Amino acid sequence: MGWDLLVAKDNLRRAEVRDAAPAPLNDGEVRLAIESFALTANNITYAVFGEAMKYWDFFPAPEGFGRVPVWGHARAEASNHPDIAVGQRFYGYWPMSTHLTVLAKPGKTGFTDVAPHRAHLAVVYNQYQAVGEDDGLEAHKALLQPLFITAFLIDDQLDENDFYGATSVILSSASSKTAIGLAALLKRRGGVKVVGLTSPRNKAFVEGLGFYDQVVLYDDMATAAIDGPAAFVDFAGDAAVLASVHNRFADDLKASILVGGTHWEAPKSENSGGSALPGPAPAFFFAPSRIAKRRQDWAPGEFERRYGAAWSGFVADAPRWLKVETGQGPEAVQAAYLAQVDGGTPADVGVVLRP
Repeated sequence: MGWDLLVAKDNLRRAEVRDAAPAPLNDGEVRLAIESFALTANNITYAVFGEAMKYWDFFPAPEGFGRVPVWGHARAEASNHPDIAVGQRFYGYWPMSTHLTVLAKPGKTGFTDVAPHRAHLAVVYNQYQAVGEDDGLEAHKALLQPLFITAFLIDDQLDENDFYGATSVILSSASSKTAIGLAALLKRRGGVKVVGLTSPRNKAFVEGLGFYDQVVLYDDMATAAIDGPAAFVDFAGDAAVLASVHNRFADDLKASILVGGTHWEAPKSENSGGSALPGPAPAFFFAPSRIAKRRQDWAPGEFERRYGAAWSGFVADAPRWLKVETGQGPEAVQAAYLAQVDGGTPADVGVVLRP
């Protein structure tokens, strides 16, 4: 007997553990036992945008509830597909559950879940990569890889557009893992000043990373000496933060890119009357669309080569600034989820859970 963690779509603090019995496998199906997964603010963003971005559609749940997607590792427990053997391990997109049954279509590096209910969803989330046993960095990979690929894509977009003419790139929620990834890439690239916006409790951590040229508290945004023109990448999703940056720079703000919702209970940027803000209209960034564009723009294998080169250096450095905490079992998963909803996880801690 397995279980699912179900979250009420209209109240993210209502999370229930319910037993779930696996059904017999049909032809082509594989049942995977989820071994471990990372839990970050990114997963709360999936829940916040569950309806708008169809994140709830990946893993069906009882009416009114959803299963929050997470990234991690699983092992084939039972297989009714000739090309996937029991015992094989895969990295990918899972529910907060003990098991997931997929309709597998094998490929060169793993398989794609081609279950009918996932056909309308972004293919990048339906792909699962075959992996070996833990190489010592598995926890950091699960915590950072789904976030770093977004950072890589934003960095690429900024570079393609010559930073929109900006001399400073401002990142809100500077202690979030996606922002850290982008800051590291921008710092390595050079040619632009990297400015992080953060809270007093995270200021020392953000400064200690070594990726930001300047760290500014949210309350100091209006008066801090930040070089313009600027581009803004918003990982907070907080209308007040968005407005403070737009009002500060006005026409000296060359781009405003909305990415996440780490401040998920604050008034949302997309509902803030963004068109009335001075400066450019905020534009939402959707990573799968950027991936599809670059796979068309670049030669076969070039996306993987460029991403792999950027990723390998970043993840190798991650143990310097990111400690891993683990938990096991349904009570630990439920507690960790609720702590993440309330923003209770320190910036220098990554949570990895074993169902």
